[in-house]
Amino acid sequence: MLDRRNVLKTLAAAPIFGSLAALQSWGNEYQAKENRRPRVAAIYTSFTYRSHAHVILENFLQPFLFCGEVTDPGVEVVSFYRDQTPAGDMTDAVAKEYGIPVFKTIRDALCVGGTELAVDAVLSIGEHGSYPRNEFGQIMYPRKRFFDEIIAVMKEADRYVPIFNDKHLSYRTDWAEEMLETANSLGIPFLAGSSVPLAERQPNIEIRKGAKIEEAVSIHGGPVESYDFHALEVLQSMVEHRRGGETGIKRITFYEGEQIYQAAKAGIFDWELVNAAMTAELGHSIEQLGKLEGETEITPHAIVLEYLDGFKATVLRAGRSDVRWNFACRLKGNKKPLATSFYVGPWNNRNLFKALSHAIQVHFRTGTPPYPVERTYFVSGILDAAMKARKAPGHPLHTNQLHYRYQASDFSHVRENGDSWKIITEDIPQPPGFNNGTPAKDQ
Repeated sequence: MLDRRNVLKTLAAAPIFGSLAALQSWGNEYQAKENRRPRVAAIYTSFTYRSHAHVILENFLQPFLFCGEVTDPGVEVVSFYRDQTPAGDMTDAVAKEYGIPVFKTIRDALCVGGTELAVDAVLSIGEHGSYPRNEFGQIMYPRKRFFDEIIAVMKEADRYVPIFNDKHLSYRTDWAEEMLETANSLGIPFLAGSSVPLAERQPNIEIRKGAKIEEAVSIHGGPVESYDFHALEVLQSMVEHRRGGETGIKRITFYEGEQIYQAAKAGIFDWELVNAAMTAELGHSIEQLGKLEGETEITPHAIVLEYLDGFKATVLRAGRSDVRWNFACRLKGNKKPLATSFYVGPWNNRNLFKALSHAIQVHFRTGTPPYPVERTYFVSGILDAAMKARKAPGHPLHTNQLHYRYQASDFSHVRENGDSWKIITEDIPQPPGFNNGTPAKDQ
């Protein structure tokens, strides 16, 4: 909607009209342009049931719940590009149902079959599919290739539109840096990252800007690398608000198995914070990480981060649970740790993507990222270094490339507050197929 200032600017730039009808026609055309839903190209690696393409796109093509309110996506998906076609691919069925053309190249998807850029935003989902791992165990998803091909089309058109990159920017720090620098140099609104920091916090703790945080832990219950990424994003989304903002990391050490307990006994990290974080989820403390009641036994690991400003943090794997996302920290002068568990809603992480989809849509509609992409760039570098440190467990890896500063922003307006889970409850079965479970209006 136009405010008074924008109305005056618009009229000042308007042509001179010879009749009232011409003025009305121009006004109608301008207002239609202002009210138009941004056209989005969806570029993805793989689209199968519960893949990231599925659980994001179902909230782009259907109304969805956010903070208990049925929310219209406010954008129009106008093209698909799929990099792989595995068994169970949902692309063709969804494309047919919603009248979305599927293109064989990223260029054609961004041009919607034409000769120049024909979209207002790009959704790049480089997660899931069959891609090789490198010597450090990192999945070599083609996020950088996707980004480069997207940028090439924008440069040809000399028009630059918002991009969302799912998860970390790249498995290579130098490529992640190149992506960030390219977006910044071209003035591209750029957003990336995890869905987990947007989840409901139980209890709903807040870390105020400028807080004096001495140490923190972030705990997950999933595989190395892929879940370490989310736990690192949870960590940074909380501690980036500390006094002075983010300053960077000087050393990273990867611990595995018994090394973890030895590190805790040596005071390398604070086990009291581990218990505080786990108590937020389970209601009680734990004695060890590898085998929790009712869960498959695993080999735990820990990533200890030493920051340039003296702050210290640890990411740990505890047990086997896809929905374990816990955080605790110690504030200066407070004996009791501050702790929370990030509740993902019913259906085993699927509903996490409602808040993420909403954040992406805000980004696309406004051209302003709701939280800094610098966080995800930083996490990309941390994860890359951690996977290299994993080659020599217990030995610190110096990380000059992570001497990096950025400032946090308040992103509370795109976080789920828990009201959605009063409507979609744990006893409601997960819907099959392409259906995000939003109740009908008459229910």
